[in-house]
Amino acid sequence: MAQIIIKNLRKDFGDFTAVKESSFTIENGEFFMLLGPSGCGKTTTLRMIAGLELPTSGEVYIDGEEVSQKRASERDIAFVFQMFALYPHLNVRQNISYPLKSQRMPKREIKAKVDEVAGILGIEDILNKPVGGLSGGDRQRVALGRAIVREPKAFMMDEPLGALDAEFREHMTEELRALHDRMGATTVYVTHDQLEAMQMGDKIVVMNHGSVEQFGVPQEIYDWPATLFVADFIGSPSMNLLRFNGSIATGDTMVSLDGQDLEIPEQLQAASGDLVFGVRPEHVSMNDNSAYRGEVTATEYLGTTRIITIDTPNGVLKARVPASQVFTVGETHGLEFNPRTISIFDETSGTALLSKANKGVLDHG
Repeated sequence: MAQIIIKNLRKDFGDFTAVKESSFTIENGEFFMLLGPSGCGKTTTLRMIAGLELPTSGEVYIDGEEVSQKRASERDIAFVFQMFALYPHLNVRQNISYPLKSQRMPKREIKAKVDEVAGILGIEDILNKPVGGLSGGDRQRVALGRAIVREPKAFMMDEPLGALDAEFREHMTEELRALHDRMGATTVYVTHDQLEAMQMGDKIVVMNHGSVEQFGVPQEIYDWPATLFVADFIGSPSMNLLRFNGSIATGDTMVSLDGQDLEIPEQLQAASGDLVFGVRPEHVSMNDNSAYRGEVTATEYLGTTRIITIDTPNGVLKARVPASQVFTVGETHGLEFNPRTISIFDETSGTALLSKANKGVLDHG
């Protein structure tokens, strides 16, 4: 287990900058997620932490030691890849034991460690089987076993569940988190799947175009996105973003959309010009006493809830309502928003005027 500190990490490939001055700290024993779309720099960041890529500039500290120019073999980390990277000519036991044999550990100790890891992962019954005939889930367990058996300072995982089908991926998500909780090891995990990150992560770094957009615990990132990108990327459906032109003074409790005053929290930075009113679908409700109105254009039944798509004067929004509430396409309804859940963004800069990241803690209720 180890604390990992990233300071001003940068990686250039010729004229292209893959990672731009990233800084964050991964605490000892955390399950830490690097989240973002394809090409955002998350895998490059992981590879620099692991020593598979050397940074153009910046520093990486693992367990208090500066390692940014050290080889991967000198960092005492274990890597789990998306495509398993197993040795096809070896059976399961031989694959898991390979790192220990490379360290010239005595055979008796190797057998004991492999048996212990197999028990943790529930693969005792396949130890003598060739890896070629295993299912995707079992091969991923073998890859995890080969990493775990070394007892490294930290685990690096690059989309390890990406090759699995949706149903088994969900099952392995639960298994991975449970395994982490049992072992208490520092884990850095790359994913493009925001649901996977929210389910498993203690902390999340959201990246886009090589930059860190936000760093925090999952609930903070969901409730108070620091940028328009995070607001749109996190959540299913994502945060509703309604554009308007106006001005907000410090301490204002109302903002005008389409001539209608809507309540907002008081803790706002002053701003004017092109602004964006952000609200999650579950914080939108129908109230025909409200003067701010929209037309229902689609409904989607999801079992326990419905997603209602509504066309408003400031853009399309979605409301998540109980399944018992039925709405018909073409109806017009008043819309009400919980003011404690509202975020306001400056559209030009893309940053939030109201978020935990820059305003201090509010009672969200």
